[in-house]
Amino acid sequence: MKVRYISMAYGTDRSSRPLTALTVRAAPGRPSRGWLIADRQAIPVALGRGGIRANKFEGDGGTPRGTFHPLKLWWRADRWPRPRTHLPIRRITARDAWCEDPADRHYNRAVLRAPNEAGDRLKRADHLYDFIIEIDHNTRPRVTNRGSAVFLHLARDNFGPTAGCVAMTRPMMLRLLERIGPRTKIVIG
Repeated sequence: MKVRYISMAYGTDRSSRPLTALTVRAAPGRPSRGWLIADRQAIPVALGRGGIRANKFEGDGGTPRGTFHPLKLWWRADRWPRPRTHLPIRRITARDAWCEDPADRHYNRAVLRAPNEAGDRLKRADHLYDFIIEIDHNTRPRVTNRGSAVFLHLARDNFGPTAGCVAMTRPMMLRLLERIGPRTKIVIG
């Protein structure tokens, strides 16, 4: 398959509408690397260290196979201007975290935490969570141990594997944000 890098420029009639769907696929022979394909164009992405898995469970490092929808954008307003997007948007604060404890009643939900409380902090020293697209993986119903905190977020400089998320460069994230909306289908697999 011939792949072109995604341009998704904002402003033309076609590109100002949210995407209907996008697909995430693993690269052949490299399960923790892949491509996000939209409008027959592609951007490189990092995937979970366990590759794409149909039977996702907490801590397996797998990116879940399935069809999902974006729920909202979480963004570091202290680092970047508000991006253009069709998604609902929320600023990340120091108290924002994600519950990854399967025994907790707030499992796989955003929570507010005091500085000494446990939880995957959304406000990080690195830049991985400067932009987070929250998706509806394991939300309705939430099933214990079926995976939590699966996002689209920024990649490490070396495109190292994620814990189960889909990660990309900041320029590609910003271009994607201009085109993604709440009804966009995210097909992983």
